[in-house]
Amino acid sequence: MSSASEPKSAEAENQDGGPSVVREYYFIVNSISILVIIVCSYILLKRRFAKPTGMSSEPQLPKMRKDMTIEELRKYDGTQPDGRVLVAVNGWIFDATRGRRFYGPGGPYATFGGRDASRGLATFSVTSTDDKYDDLSDLNSIQMDSVKEWEAQFREKYDLVGRLLKPGEEPTNYDDSEFEDTLTESSNSSMDKKDN
Repeated sequence: MSSASEPKSAEAENQDGGPSVVREYYFIVNSISILVIIVCSYILLKRRFAKPTGMSSEPQLPKMRKDMTIEELRKYDGTQPDGRVLVAVNGWIFDATRGRRFYGPGGPYATFGGRDASRGLATFSVTSTDDKYDDLSDLNSIQMDSVKEWEAQFREKYDLVGRLLKPGEEPTNYDDSEFEDTLTESSNSSMDKKDN
């Protein structure tokens, strides 16, 4: 004999639509909610960290091919309307506009924008450089090795613009097809001279 106060059996609950149906309903609703949260999180993270395709935050400037004097180089410190930043290293000028957050106005190395950065990079000094042509002849071998390493890094990362002209030196007129060949030959011969 069962008393009236005894709990209902599981079979009786299932037939009445009791707690097990409610549990199944909550299980389905919770599963769908979790799935929606995961999908929304994925979409938000993908949008936040995805690199834009075809659009860049900065306008693409035309490639510049030109030898310059120190005075001409000074104009390209990132403050002009197009925002171009040029940096000279070891007698070569590089278009560092892509790195303007470093070399442009307000950047930690802004003092190198529109200037010859060779001495500063060799001596690990971020102070303003001299406004005259610097032949780097007083640097020791360790400092010169450092300048050459910086030059190699700039060659990998930034577009080569041309040579930094010594006082009285004439610029080369570059033809786009011969630009890289001319600069590579000039680079090799100047490296040989500096090594000796």
